[in-house]
Amino acid sequence: MAEITAALVKELRESTGAGMMDCKKALVDTDGDFEAAKDLLREKGLGKAAKKADRLASEGLVEVYVDASLKKATITEINAETDFVAKNEGFINLTKDTTAHIQATDVQTTEELMKTTIDGTVFEEYFASKVATIGENLVVRRFATLKAGANGVVNGYVHSNGRVGVLIAAHCDSEATAQKAGEFVRNLCMHAAAMKPTFLSYTELDAEFIEKETIGIKADIEKENEELARLKKPLKRMPQFVSRAQLTDDVLLAARKEMEAELKAQGKPEQIWDKIIPGQIDRFIADNTQLDQQYTLLSQFYVMDDKKTIAQVVEEKAKELGGKIELVGYVRFELGEGLEKKACDFASEVAAQLK
Repeated sequence: MAEITAALVKELRESTGAGMMDCKKALVDTDGDFEAAKDLLREKGLGKAAKKADRLASEGLVEVYVDASLKKATITEINAETDFVAKNEGFINLTKDTTAHIQATDVQTTEELMKTTIDGTVFEEYFASKVATIGENLVVRRFATLKAGANGVVNGYVHSNGRVGVLIAAHCDSEATAQKAGEFVRNLCMHAAAMKPTFLSYTELDAEFIEKETIGIKADIEKENEELARLKKPLKRMPQFVSRAQLTDDVLLAARKEMEAELKAQGKPEQIWDKIIPGQIDRFIADNTQLDQQYTLLSQFYVMDDKKTIAQVVEEKAKELGGKIELVGYVRFELGEGLEKKACDFASEVAAQLK
């Protein structure tokens, strides 16, 4: 049997937010498999892995550059070893210049970037000189560019602390609609920066992920209901489903028939059912898409109007502008995502990338 060290238990606790004894038991039950233990805690409603990103030990800046025509936008993450350097004017200027250069050269990989020329110097040499001047190891960790195309618009937002940035691209029915939608798209970027969706749409969620998260969500509700019952408060309803991907035509038809039967039992005139049922269907969908609301932008409720989903807000905005708007591209960078490692601090990560 694998050795369950205090350090491993502590790390699992920090990663999931579960209790110390629950973490130790999960590690024992999974023979020390860290990821399996996380999944086990999640299935039991004891893990809050979504909080993991808040504890990543990394520094640097996320930068966004949007061209004046709103047809192209670039986002970068450039890492440093300390937050002191991240606030250095020289480092801030380096992130801005690098982001603009990436967009201008249209490179797709870090390897391509290093071979480009900036201010008459090969970028790799230029960047090395900045490292020497600033006095810390620096890494262009990742970047992405979204292009709007014909009748399209793209915009971006970077939070004031430089730790979160978002790009969103939209396709419209006309160039006129696209140009009028620019500020609206930026507002959606601000929403995404705050609410942390991972995907644009539920169509990007695979069946295995949905199945695993269904177990976790139901376990969370069971735990909450135990506490609510103790406090003699109303219990939360257990959803039948968690994603729009599960709400097939047959499921929605069955739900509609149940609603009709209930209205009939209440003595509601049949001629008014069509005014009542659409709202009930919307509520049914909202109650049964908790996973989408957590992970996908279009299914989240808008921070500026929490009674409407992003999809509904986009549809309303399109009507207001007299056209059509479809969100087609989404990128969100949060500083340090994915850099957490069991036996490697951030400085070691940067050093490893530089070898």
